[in-house]
Amino acid sequence: MHFTFRQLEVFEAVVRLKSVTRAADEVHLTQPAVSMQLRELEAEIGLTLLDRVGRRLEPTQAGQELAAHARRVAAQLSDLKASMNQLRGLERGLLRLAVVSTANYFLTSLLAHFSERYPGVRVSLLVANRDDVLAALADNAADLAITGQPPDSVDVIAQHFLDNPLVVIAAPAHPLAQCKAVPLAQLSREILVVREPGSGTRAAMERHFAERGVEYRAGCELSSNEAIKQAVQAGLGLGVVSAQTLELELLTRRLVILPVESFPIMRRWFVVHRSHKRLSPAANVLRDLLLSGNPAGPGGRAPSTPP
Repeated sequence: MHFTFRQLEVFEAVVRLKSVTRAADEVHLTQPAVSMQLRELEAEIGLTLLDRVGRRLEPTQAGQELAAHARRVAAQLSDLKASMNQLRGLERGLLRLAVVSTANYFLTSLLAHFSERYPGVRVSLLVANRDDVLAALADNAADLAITGQPPDSVDVIAQHFLDNPLVVIAAPAHPLAQCKAVPLAQLSREILVVREPGSGTRAAMERHFAERGVEYRAGCELSSNEAIKQAVQAGLGLGVVSAQTLELELLTRRLVILPVESFPIMRRWFVVHRSHKRLSPAANVLRDLLLSGNPAGPGGRAPSTPP
């Protein structure tokens, strides 16, 4: 069989995205060019690789096997590129990051410093919930991941670099905002605005309540910290968010942190990478900046736990 890596790359993108249109955008080809690559690959292999199910494309058994091999080939080529980049230094290259949405509050200043120091390195940033971030790491779509809870896998190296306290927030007009102490059981009588399933904040909150035998009443289910904060400001309930997302709201008194028993929930930030993956110089530099204890970068201010 004679086929090109480009054909494998196109095929893997179609399988992962389940769409010729989205795959074409990712690999920077037109839709007809992607379709032609797929036809040529199927003709060369002599097997049907994709079936259309409704509006989606699904791989056949042969397609699943080929996609798995394509991902392994891509990982090996990524290691080769990393090796060559080490010889070239940091004059150019691509740094692929996947971070949970809360981490984006302190990461932007670090990336600004990094880009100023290494202008030839292009940074690709995926901001998503924990499940999607770890999937990107597993699929070799990210060199480094930043998450509050590393995966339970021997295939990764996870290093702690910063604490991440979760707190209960309320609108200043909420009756509990005037209390000097709030029993945890009191929250079972309140409506909580919560993050979506797959969020690390949601998982930590549910675990915290379950371990203490306290149930909670979920109101709105929202997919970002900003949406949670706005819903709480509007009086739709209480919320649980990272203290690192609240600097502006606390300063302007749009939100308050409630003194709830057993809070804050002390979580930690981890920088994670695959254990067998050779990190590029750019990934090594960013990881070292995080581990240096100043994620905000030189001259910046790392977030801290509120008093």
